[in-house]
Amino acid sequence: MTTTDDLGPEQLGTYFALTEAVSLLQHAVEQQLRAEGDLSYVQFQLLARLADAKGQLTMTELANGVVYSRSGLTHQAGLLEKAGLITRGPHPDDQRATLVTITETGLGRVAKVLPGHIQVARRLLFAPLSDEDLRNLGGIMTRVRDHMRAEPPRSAAPRKRRATAPRSLNEEP
Repeated sequence: MTTTDDLGPEQLGTYFALTEAVSLLQHAVEQQLRAEGDLSYVQFQLLARLADAKGQLTMTELANGVVYSRSGLTHQAGLLEKAGLITRGPHPDDQRATLVTITETGLGRVAKVLPGHIQVARRLLFAPLSDEDLRNLGGIMTRVRDHMRAEPPRSAAPRKRRATAPRSLNEEP
């Protein structure tokens, strides 16, 4: 049986409130993005990061910015490229890197969904907060994010290799 001895009641309650609030907000955002732009939340994150970065980032920079698996990121980038929202190509200064560029169509899609995205955030996240609450929450979440980001970026972590089974009973794994 799992115990909660390591988290006090206040910590556990805060943890559950945070995870539920994030889930509710992400669900509402996902619905809005699908309805207004035919985008998933991750696709919007990728496009928004590219738009904010003056239109270009490497796949590694994108991977470091979003919380998503490498293979999932590659798949999502492929879908965005097929839809004409981004292009991918070799980096002119680093042949190992893939450069991702948002297209005019991609910028247009971000512009189309952004007003609704902002409305959802205002209605669900910011409406119940005072100015002081907002400052406090911003400071707290920035500290928490920075603490979590102090770990090496996921894209820099070595890939875990799957154990392979021996081919015969006499062979070592």
